[in-house]
Amino acid sequence: MGEPDELARKMKSLEQNIKNIQGLGDHKSVLFSDLCMFLHIHLPPGFKTPKFEKYDGHGDPIAYLKRYCNQLRGAGRNEELLMTYFGESLVGVASEWFIDQDISYWHVWDDMAQAFVKQFQYNIDIVQDLNSLSNMKKKLAESFKVYAIKWREQAARVKPPMDDHELITVFLQAQNPDYFQNMISAMGRPFADAINIGEMIENGLHTGRIISQEALKATTQKIQNRADHLINQTKKDEEAMMASQPKRGQRGASQPPDPRCSVAPQYAMFNGQSYTKASNRQHMWAPTLTYLHPRQ
Repeated sequence: MGEPDELARKMKSLEQNIKNIQGLGDHKSVLFSDLCMFLHIHLPPGFKTPKFEKYDGHGDPIAYLKRYCNQLRGAGRNEELLMTYFGESLVGVASEWFIDQDISYWHVWDDMAQAFVKQFQYNIDIVQDLNSLSNMKKKLAESFKVYAIKWREQAARVKPPMDDHELITVFLQAQNPDYFQNMISAMGRPFADAINIGEMIENGLHTGRIISQEALKATTQKIQNRADHLINQTKKDEEAMMASQPKRGQRGASQPPDPRCSVAPQYAMFNGQSYTKASNRQHMWAPTLTYLHPRQ
């Protein structure tokens, strides 16, 4: 092992010891020289940083590189300047990917651009078809215009391209019932007219001039569920009442008989004399005539 290699090894060991002392462990260094990805690049006099269109990891990466280069065309052929500001134009997962790269492998612009396209190539590979477009629904917190523009951008990726009639047909299939039933008039018209009609429907739903079928269905279902709950509760109450009543002909062993329901024994008595069974013989009685004479 040569002396330069031994010195480099010791420097790395010393750097790791410093990281451990700072409590960073295996995390990356926070030194300015390590945080700044293009430390040796100097801005030309009078250069103004443009307002970049941000890329969040969605969409065609090659198309974005074209837009980025057009925004920085004032930099001329200064590839180092293009590489320096490229990270400023990224957000979200794209920015996270860029920060995590080892720029020692990027010697020229093409190296960085190739790595970028390779990372987000899946956006190109996932080709939109008619079925995926018809399932692309509007989100609740999303305005109709924003949704329609996003839908149109995805529709532009379909191969072969759709004509205006097919475009509107597939767009209507993607709408929920509130929009679909009110947007039939958009058939045969430009896509811009469909957006205007959709915005009118959106405004009508917000102001109550158009009754939302989904809200009406949800309300009806809620009422039905409440009625079913009351019916089931009534059935349970009736079953509990029937179960609490004793069956006919049975008396609980722990309950004494009610004295009010007792019947005292009955004895036949006539004029305080004991009862004598009558003879079975038949007697003939002569009628007795009694005459009443008036007084003289």
